[in-house]
Amino acid sequence: MSEANVGVVRGIYEAFGKGDMPTVLASMHPEIVWNEADNFPYADGNPYVGPSAVLEGVFARCGGEWDGFGVEVGEILDAGDTVVVLGHYVGTYKATGRSQRTQLVHVWRVEDGKVVRFQQYADTLQVARVIGAV
Repeated sequence: MSEANVGVVRGIYEAFGKGDMPTVLASMHPEIVWNEADNFPYADGNPYVGPSAVLEGVFARCGGEWDGFGVEVGEILDAGDTVVVLGHYVGTYKATGRSQRTQLVHVWRVEDGKVVRFQQYADTLQVARVIGAV
C-alpha cells in the first residue's frame, strides 16, 4: 500500500503543476483536514475541511495572488500511510513583484487511496518578506 500512497501524492503534484484542479481535488477524501503552517498567509482558514474549502481558501488564493506559483518537489519520503515531501515553493507575488524559492515540508496522510490529512510546514519568514508583510 505504501507505494500506492506515494503514487497518490506524486499524482497530486503532477496534476497541480498542469493546473488540473479536478484531478487534485479528486485525490482528496470528502472530509480532508488541511492545515497551512502557523503564521503562513493562508493559515487564516485553518483547518480547511473538504476539497472545496481547500480550493477556495488555498488554491484560488495561490492562483490569484502569484504569477508562476508552483512546487518544486525535491524528495518524497515513504512512511506507509504517511508521505513526506521536501521541496520549495516558487513564484512571484503579484502585489510586490518579489519572487520566492521558499523551503517547504508537506506531510500527507493517505487512507484507501485518498488524502485524509495534510500539514504544511514552510519558511514563513521568507514568505512574509516576499509578500511585503515584514
